[in-house]
Amino acid sequence: MSKQTDLVDISQDGIPVQPVFKPVAVTGATPSLNVGSYNFFDQGTLTANTTVSFASVPTNAKWSYSFNSNVATGTWNITTAVYVTRFAFGSTETSPMGIFFRYDGLKMYITGTTAKVHEYNLSTAWDVNTATLVQFHNVSGDTNSPQGLFFKPDGTKMFVVEDQSNRVFQYTLSTAWDVSTAGSSSLFSLSSQDAQVQGVFFKPDGLKMYMIGRANDKIYEYNLSTAWDITTLSYSQNFSVAPRDTTPRSVFLKPDGLKFYMVGGHNNRISEYNLSTAWDITTSSYLQQFDIAAYDTSAQSAFFKPDGQKVYLLGNGDDDVNEFNLGTPATITLPSSVIGTPSSIVTPSRSGRVTYDFFTMNSGTTVNLIGEEIV
Repeated sequence: MSKQTDLVDISQDGIPVQPVFKPVAVTGATPSLNVGSYNFFDQGTLTANTTVSFASVPTNAKWSYSFNSNVATGTWNITTAVYVTRFAFGSTETSPMGIFFRYDGLKMYITGTTAKVHEYNLSTAWDVNTATLVQFHNVSGDTNSPQGLFFKPDGTKMFVVEDQSNRVFQYTLSTAWDVSTAGSSSLFSLSSQDAQVQGVFFKPDGLKMYMIGRANDKIYEYNLSTAWDITTLSYSQNFSVAPRDTTPRSVFLKPDGLKFYMVGGHNNRISEYNLSTAWDITTSSYLQQFDIAAYDTSAQSAFFKPDGQKVYLLGNGDDDVNEFNLGTPATITLPSSVIGTPSSIVTPSRSGRVTYDFFTMNSGTTVNLIGEEIV
């Protein structure tokens, strides 16, 4: 958080006094801030690019403008995908199947037919082109055909599904996010639901698990009576994705449970579905798709950045991960009279509440930015 400048009024005799707090809410893509009547303007959450103007500015004035930043148009919409870059695994993993990123985008994990979970560091968050291999964990003692991969949000548990005996394995990591510290596994059989288990996903609270299988072309929903403990799994219900693809590979759910994305290997597409009831897979309805054949001829898995502004496609046709942008952040444009404008005003660089503090001594002919706070 950057430090906000303390603001005071200066009376005619030079004695500092605290300003009267006069807030007002403003809306729309072109808000006009009536500085003559108010001194704190709350924009709420941006829903589009926004251009701000100042009105009725007194000769000497001080005011603040606040908004929730980094709202993007096109997030979670796969049809807005724009290719950015790729990272090839080379001989490290010649048939990658599952992909996962740490919450901050500084670690990436890959599993595949080498029967290992590879851990990579990213020197620039969410930029796969900056990935370097750190270490791996060998799962060949459990399976030679790992498919899907998932981690508990705190990095202390790792889950792998496989399509030999069609089981999910759970590993405890004694050091969070360090796969080399993965201990012995526990398992749960999924063979009663599908004979070709492909992908796995967990609800953020660990009380639901979703598995996708290509024997029956379905997504299966399970309940866990104890969060993050697969030995307490119980099968609940399923949803068929056969109308979209007969070789489903992976499933990924939006953090609010109102969308899921399915990677299909037969048509090489990511299909996007809406859920009318969050986390209830039976309420799904198909929405749209993104053709990925131009980027890999054998798509396997997809992972979305938590804010929905990026998607990563894993394929074993080229043994690589392709990075795409989804949408662009909303921008703030301030009047040309503002001086001392930081670059973050133009495109807020991270999520949160942003507050800018201004003053003028010439009725707004020139306006000084004197404080910036990002929470």
